[in-house]
Amino acid sequence: MKNTLRKGGLILLLPLLAFTSAHKYYLSVTNIAYSEKENTLQITSRIFIDDFDKILEERYDVKGNLATENESGIAIDYIKKYLKSKFAIKINGESKPIIFLGREYDDDIMVCYLEVPNINLSTTESIEIQNEVLFDLFDEQQNVVHFKINGKKKSFVLIRENDKGMLKL
Repeated sequence: MKNTLRKGGLILLLPLLAFTSAHKYYLSVTNIAYSEKENTLQITSRIFIDDFDKILEERYDVKGNLATENESGIAIDYIKKYLKSKFAIKINGESKPIIFLGREYDDDIMVCYLEVPNINLSTTESIEIQNEVLFDLFDEQQNVVHFKINGKKKSFVLIRENDKGMLKL
């Protein structure tokens, strides 16, 4: 009888224990602003370091060891390469080059700095971003994009099935 009660209690507890494990969120946050002084779109993207390490290994077979003493000397080249393949900006429907300026680490986040030079805001009617970062690794990935340009603010949550957002000026 005691054995049956223990088994029954265990069966009732198992579903509850399944929901107590830590849930992992797959999220990046990108801010896009216009610099009047430099006529550039300034882009800051925050991505979890462990997720980016995984994509470097999966896609390029590179053990980045990002944000550690053992960070690979070639990691920065692959960070640039990956971001270049996953970020796109169009101004008035025309693709623009994105320049990778650098990255730094903040706890468990990699902060990447990018810019789009030579933007004439007075002739800009629309700015479109495509952000596919980590969609090739995580089905649940969400990329939040915040525009703050010319007094207009707009935010998007981009997912694999809808990876573009547009700000109309």
